[in-house]
Amino acid sequence: MWQLVLMINGYFISILGCAMLAVAGYDMFINSAKWSYFINSALFSLFIGLMLFLSNRTSIKNISMRQGYLLTTTSWFSLGFLSAIPFLLYDCVPTFHDAFFEAVSGISGTGATIFADVENLPKPILLWRSILNMLGGIGIIIFAVALLPFLGIGGMQIFQRENSDVNDKFMPKFHYIAKRIVLVYVFFLLCCTISLYLCGMDWFDAVNHGFATVSTGGFSTKNNSIAYFNSPKIEAVIMVFMILSSLPITFYIMLMQNKFRQSIRTTQVTVFLKTVFWIVVIMALWMRIRGINDNIFSALRYVSFNVISVITTTGFASADFLSWGTFAVASFAIISLIGGCPGSTTGSIKIFRWQVIWAFLKQSMTLAVAPKRIVPLKIKQFILSRDVVSSVLIFTTLFFATTAVLVLLLTLCGVDLYTSFATVIACITNVGPGVVDSVGPKGNFSFFSPLVKDLLSIAMILGRLEILTVLVVFTRGFWRD
Repeated sequence: MWQLVLMINGYFISILGCAMLAVAGYDMFINSAKWSYFINSALFSLFIGLMLFLSNRTSIKNISMRQGYLLTTTSWFSLGFLSAIPFLLYDCVPTFHDAFFEAVSGISGTGATIFADVENLPKPILLWRSILNMLGGIGIIIFAVALLPFLGIGGMQIFQRENSDVNDKFMPKFHYIAKRIVLVYVFFLLCCTISLYLCGMDWFDAVNHGFATVSTGGFSTKNNSIAYFNSPKIEAVIMVFMILSSLPITFYIMLMQNKFRQSIRTTQVTVFLKTVFWIVVIMALWMRIRGINDNIFSALRYVSFNVISVITTTGFASADFLSWGTFAVASFAIISLIGGCPGSTTGSIKIFRWQVIWAFLKQSMTLAVAPKRIVPLKIKQFILSRDVVSSVLIFTTLFFATTAVLVLLLTLCGVDLYTSFATVIACITNVGPGVVDSVGPKGNFSFFSPLVKDLLSIAMILGRLEILTVLVVFTRGFWRD
């Protein structure tokens, strides 16, 4: 079981080492005196990665379910640990806990930061944070498209039947899937970066924000995030690509192959876009009526950007939405639980699961008054199996149970209940900014104790890997033959 897992982990770690070499090249290009730090980090990562890969190299015809769980969990933790090395060598952080938190936040696409003043960070470190966002984004998509349906986590097995590229023998199709995913992803990265440059960013900011946008990671090079630029054009570009990145990557692959068809995947795209539209309209009207913003167009501008940023779990901010009142704060807390579509870079619960829960509630309410009536469980015209519904209910139960446990653990560490709740939600949904001032759009996570930072790092990984993927590895039954 371990040979294949270690080999693939070595492959991932080697890619991480190559990314460090790229940053080292930029470091030398700008004549930085600390370019050797990334060289050392890269050599260490490449040594470990190549050693694992070459010493465990074997042909891969398929992958067992147990190997899938183990590979997913070990790879994200190992990449998080190694990604922290440059932060330590650059002496940007006081402890490994801080470095690990920042690295996990980047590679999980959360965008939470322990840095109070990112503008004074060395440019290579800023670039490294954005590259972690970018690498995490592509890894998240491949995990969601190729591995999640295979593992059947949270109802994702329904996409195994729909997508002919995915079947029980996952690995033979992996190259075919990954090539198309990378093509779409790189295309979005280039388009977003070039568009941001044309809208007024310099190339450095455009590259960093392009990576953070398409990965829905949310790391910015500015303390005030996107509000720093105060540009409707820049906000419009980022909004477009946040939406594009929150839709299933297979949706674009179908368009590329001229195989567009009505399916449960395209149905969730429609529902997601409608949800975003109505939330933006309602909140903008509320701001106008309450006099928070007298100009409806200005209200639409700020509401649209920040709602899209939170619902797609990107975490950028063009304004301090916590100053908009209690209704806005409560609304942002709720929409952070929605998320984008499965098969995208977004985090949180995701719109498909809410569709399944709503369909199940409708069926249950109908049967409550007419128990003998035959009511199929479906989304639009698509019938859902009981396995899918059961898997979704298990996932959502685990999601909120894990959230409750983490909140209790934070309170035991001395964090007040409101801050604990807001912080855990921000991390486990991979949104980044929370709905309290201390960790909101203008805050950061530096004031937490090392233990709290470690717990929040685990929360980010749990949220990114759909919780059950990690928890099942720590069950006794997993290790039985």
